[in-house]
Amino acid sequence: MKTRGMRLGCGLLLLLAGCQTPRPPAPPPEEVAPVASPSAPAAAMHLQPRVMFVIDEQSLGTIATAEVEAMGIALLLEQNARVVDQDMVRANLGKTQDVLKRAGDNRGAAALGQQYGADIIVIGEAVAKPSARRIAESNLRTYQAIVTLRAVRTDNSATIASSSENASVIGLDDVAGSSKALKSAGQKCYAVLFPKMLGVWAKEPAGSAGEKGTIRVALAVGGVDQAWKLKSIREKLRNTPRLISNVTQRAYTSGLAEFELDVASPAEEVAEALVLNPPAGLKFQLLDVGPGKISLRAATP
Repeated sequence: MKTRGMRLGCGLLLLLAGCQTPRPPAPPPEEVAPVASPSAPAAAMHLQPRVMFVIDEQSLGTIATAEVEAMGIALLLEQNARVVDQDMVRANLGKTQDVLKRAGDNRGAAALGQQYGADIIVIGEAVAKPSARRIAESNLRTYQAIVTLRAVRTDNSATIASSSENASVIGLDDVAGSSKALKSAGQKCYAVLFPKMLGVWAKEPAGSAGEKGTIRVALAVGGVDQAWKLKSIREKLRNTPRLISNVTQRAYTSGLAEFELDVASPAEEVAEALVLNPPAGLKFQLLDVGPGKISLRAATP
């Protein structure tokens, strides 16, 4: 009897255990979406430089292209930088050897950029050529491109960034292979050039490349057709310590005198002071004033 009762008790327990509702599985841990770290925002457009491109760009060694130029414009627009209308530049100048010679040195490049209102002009060369031999008797060929660029400020003709990169790619078609090589070398070149260029500009925007506490201004004075006028202007600039701390005469050609000034006030205030208080025996006519530049004409009263 006792054994039979124990069996009945165990069976009852097993029956009750089988009737219990199984516990639901534990929910998986809640996944937390990773928070993307925001990238540094580009500077506001009005704080960015206005950039112009003059690049001697050739595909297959002889065919003029604009692959590197177009890439540079797209990259700068992503950074909120302003770009001179290159179609207008090409329409007025053309990619002639004369233009490239004019932009060959920094002063020529700066003068060319100022004609189109550029703060920085990017000048250089980009060439892509195919190798003479094909790969393993196939239609494949190696295409190599070299891109060499430098960025020049137009207010003081200073080189603020430079880069030279090359790239080799394999392609079937000459046009596509050369284009791919130019883009590859151009991308590598801009990856070095633009951060340096925009970094320098952020620290020293237009008209701020002088000594600490001053800004640098390029002054051009026309109508200086006699030696005494040049001497009088130079002495006047050097004897105005309240506004001007440093004077360098850069050039004098055919009545045009060019100076570089370190000044403690904006260019427009310096221009007004010179017009209102000109050198002895002369008067100034204000022709143009802008960030980092003043243009005057000297005449006798």
